[in-house]
Amino acid sequence: MTAVQTPRSVTPLLAPLLVGGLIMVVLGVYGRAHTPTGFAVGPAGFSGALPMKAWLTSGAFLLAVIQVVSALSLWGKLGVKIPAWVHRWSGRLAFILTVPVAFHCLYALGFQYDVPRVLAHSLLGCFFYGVFAAKMLTLPKRGTPGWTLPVLGGFAFTALVGLWLTSSFWFFTTIGFKV
Repeated sequence: MTAVQTPRSVTPLLAPLLVGGLIMVVLGVYGRAHTPTGFAVGPAGFSGALPMKAWLTSGAFLLAVIQVVSALSLWGKLGVKIPAWVHRWSGRLAFILTVPVAFHCLYALGFQYDVPRVLAHSLLGCFFYGVFAAKMLTLPKRGTPGWTLPVLGGFAFTALVGLWLTSSFWFFTTIGFKV
């Protein structure tokens, strides 16, 4: 006899997705409406704001790769058991590394759209924080479809890869490996 599975509703996703969408819009509007200061915020230990942002984003990118591998392990897709704390802490640290970068980008530079790379970077930054918020808000929800966390996590990872490509990769290939 097979067990009957009740279909999971997408209704519990509405609030997290609305909040995530609101965060995306608020960040974009603030970044565009706010007059950028041009002042580098806290490049402590770095020669400037750009190297700080490039290295912190690279650290977040590396931790995001650990997130994907550990998530695959948690979902039983690797055949190797990685402890759940690795997933939780790599995510926490990755997020923490993005905060000073995002703060600097919004405060000192604002939402920019005059150069295609920078426009893509601005859009991806807003998208990343919105998707991240939606993912965190769906974690405690019961009854959400099984695809919810992998899809939102995949979007967050993809956004972070795009952010790394449009910032750190650009910096390292254009300016060099400065600290």
